[in-house]
Amino acid sequence: MPTAPVLTVRDAAFAVFRHFGVDALFGNPGSTELPMLRALPDGFEYLLGLNEAAVVAMADGYAQSSGRPALVNLHSAAGTGNALGNLYTSFRNNTPLVVTAGQQARSMLLMDPFLGAERATEFPRPYVKWAAEPLRAEDVPAALVRAFHIALTPPMGPVFVSVPVDDWDRECEMPALPALSLKTLPDPAGLARLGMMLDSASRPALVLGTGVARCGGWQAAIDLAEAAGADVWVAPFAAREVFPEDHPRFAGFLPAFRDQIVRLLAPYDALLVAGAPVFTYHAEGDGPYWPEGAALGALSEDPQHLSFLPGGLGVLGDVGAGLASIAGQIKPRPAPPPCPRAPAPLPGMTTPYALKRIAALRPADAMLVEEAPTARGPMHDHLPVTCQGGFFTCASGGLGYGLPAAVGVARGSANRKVIALLGDGSAMYTIQGLWSAAEQGANVSFLILNNGRYAALDHFAKVFAMNQMPGTDIRGLDFVSLAGGMGVPARRVEDTADLDAALEWSLSATGPTLVELVVE
Repeated sequence: MPTAPVLTVRDAAFAVFRHFGVDALFGNPGSTELPMLRALPDGFEYLLGLNEAAVVAMADGYAQSSGRPALVNLHSAAGTGNALGNLYTSFRNNTPLVVTAGQQARSMLLMDPFLGAERATEFPRPYVKWAAEPLRAEDVPAALVRAFHIALTPPMGPVFVSVPVDDWDRECEMPALPALSLKTLPDPAGLARLGMMLDSASRPALVLGTGVARCGGWQAAIDLAEAAGADVWVAPFAAREVFPEDHPRFAGFLPAFRDQIVRLLAPYDALLVAGAPVFTYHAEGDGPYWPEGAALGALSEDPQHLSFLPGGLGVLGDVGAGLASIAGQIKPRPAPPPCPRAPAPLPGMTTPYALKRIAALRPADAMLVEEAPTARGPMHDHLPVTCQGGFFTCASGGLGYGLPAAVGVARGSANRKVIALLGDGSAMYTIQGLWSAAEQGANVSFLILNNGRYAALDHFAKVFAMNQMPGTDIRGLDFVSLAGGMGVPARRVEDTADLDAALEWSLSATGPTLVELVVE
C-alpha cells in the first residue's frame, strides 16, 4: 500500500500563502532563510531588493495598490534591523504585511550562535500588530494563518513570524484555512446622529483621512460632500488620496498645528472627521482642539483614533460604508460657491512650476508616490490628485519609503503609470530601489527634485526660532550617474527650456526612467 506523501512545514506554508492570494515573496536572502526558498512552487516569484528597507517599502506599496496582503522575508535580526524604519512606516500606514524572518537552528539557540536572534519577537515591537516564534516547528503553518488573519483585520498592519532555519523541512499537518469576512459596519444609530449633525448645520465641513482610502470611501465621500454642501479638508498627514482635489467642494489640506487647524475650521458650525484622528500634530500647541461652538463627529475603523477624541461623538466601523449611509440620510441643499484655487506659478526652475508641468503632462490615471517634504505644499497647489487609487506616501515621517514603494505600487497596478516624486535627500535613503525597478521593468517615472539640501529641516527650524541648521547641505549628488549604474535611463534638467521634453520622454516610457530636476 503506497504511503501518503510527507507534508513539510515549507509545503504547508506555501499552501497558506496561496490561500491568502500571495504569489510573490519580497526579500533579500540570507543563510537562515535558504531552506524556505528551496524549490519555490510554480507561479511563485521572489522579488529581490538590495536592502531590507527597500524590500519592506516595495512590499508596502504593492499591498496598498493591489489591495492584497504582501509577504516579506528578512535575514534574521540583522535584516530585521535594516528593515525597521520602513516597518514602522508600514505600521503607521496600516499596511497588511506578513513578515517572516530567519532564525538559527533550534538545536543551537542555547549557545548564542552566529546570526541567532535573541528574543526575536521583541525586536520589531511595538510596530507590529503581532509577533510569534512558534515553540514547535509543526506549529509554524498555523502561526502563519493567524498572522494573515491579524494583518488583514481592521485596522490592518504588519505582523512578524520568526522561523528557525531547521523548521522548514520538518513534518507537519496542514492547518485549517478558514475564510473570514473582516469588514465591520458602524452602528446605524451612531451614523444617524452624525447625519443629523450635518443636516442641521448651516455650514458643515468634512475632514477626511487615510481611512477613507483604506475602506474604499472615495465615491461615498463625494456623494456626502455634494449632498451636504460641505467643504472638504484633508486631515494632517493623510497618506492616501481621500477626495478629488479638483472638485468644487475641495478646500485644502489641514496643517499639523493646533492653532492653525482651529483658525481654518473656524467658519464651520459642524465638523465630521472621517478616517483620521482629531487631529495629528507635529508640534505642541495650546487652546481648543476644534472651533468653539462647532459640533464635532468622528468616524473611523481604528479604535485608537477614537480613544483620544477630545469631545463630540465618535462612531467605530468601516469608513466607506459609514459615509455612504450618512450620504443617504442627508437632505440635499444648494451647492455653495466653489472653494478658491491657488494662482498658477511663474515660469522658472522652481518646484511649483515643475509640478505644474508634471500635472499638465501626466496620464490622467497616473498614480503618484510622494516623498518630497519641501514640495508637499506646492504639490497640493499645483499637482492635484484627482483619481481613486492615485496617491501614496508614508504616514510615519521617516525617509526612504517613496522610491522603492513606487516599484511595489507599479507591480500592484500594472496598467497604470506611476510617478515617484522624490526629494534628493529622500531618494538617497533607499536608492537601491532603482536596481529593483530596472530588474522588474517597473513602469515608474522617478522625478527627483534636487535642491541640494534637506530644505524641509531649514523650514521647520523656524518653529524653534533657529536661524541656522547644521547638517542640511547635500550638494554634489549626481542622480543621472546613480540611475545609469543601476540600469535606469536618466536625464538631468537645469533649464525650463528642457523641462517639457524630459517629462514627456519619461512619462511616455513603459519602463523605469529618472529625471533629475535641479530646482531653486
